[in-house]
Amino acid sequence: MISHFQWKEIKNNWINREWAVSFYYKGEHINGSYFKDGSMELPIDSFTQEEQEKIKAQIHDLMLYHVYEDHHPET
Repeated sequence: MISHFQWKEIKNNWINREWAVSFYYKGEHINGSYFKDGSMELPIDSFTQEEQEKIKAQIHDLMLYHVYEDHHPET
């Protein structure tokens, strides 16, 4: 399970949108990048293919929640 997830926008223009992400997985601190098309650059090759897919799915869900969902809709 991912813990201590953090994100920071590092690029926001008409062409690209990019965020730096960091988190811990199984006690290992991981820094990477998340892009607006949902692709990621994460140094997670040391984990099994199943773990890599699980990590990417969790990061994608967290980014959708924190960046794309409207938590304060106007009423």
